[in-house]
Amino acid sequence: MKTLKTLQTLAKIGRILSTVAFVLCIVGGIGCILGIISLAIIPEGFKIGNVTIQGLISKEAEVSMATCYAAMSVGVIACVCEAVLAKFAERYFKNELAAGTPFTFDGAKELMRLGILAICIPVGALILMGITYGVFKLVAKDVSEFNLHNGASVGLGVMMIVGSLLCRHGAEVSENKEA
Repeated sequence: MKTLKTLQTLAKIGRILSTVAFVLCIVGGIGCILGIISLAIIPEGFKIGNVTIQGLISKEAEVSMATCYAAMSVGVIACVCEAVLAKFAERYFKNELAAGTPFTFDGAKELMRLGILAICIPVGALILMGITYGVFKLVAKDVSEFNLHNGASVGLGVMMIVGSLLCRHGAEVSENKEA
């Protein structure tokens, strides 16, 4: 029972971290959207003294406004996709905690789905981000190169799938003991 208590503690931590990740992704996505809107509405940028934010970005970071738009657009996609994944993870942990054990057929099925999503969502996001960047590169020639890495978590997804099989096996063993 000591191991089950440890698993439940880890599930509580997982639920909390998933919730935090979800909130941070929402905040990040909204920040990117607000950045796009503010640059579109006030093209010369916000002024602080004699310096504009746009001037700071262009001069200090040596980044064009087209690159800023592209990066923020890509950021929205990344944040939305990661928020969806975090919400699925949060739901898994919530349901696992309610069941009191990860060794249930429903929990194993849900973990399997989470593993598949942990592979597919980041890969799909990477494709969407690449398309978005490509469109910006075609439309505005002064878009700088930047890394589109979003941490595609294939390894993590595979481990979740393997974990779901272990959980399903545990559920089968428990069912056989009860019978």
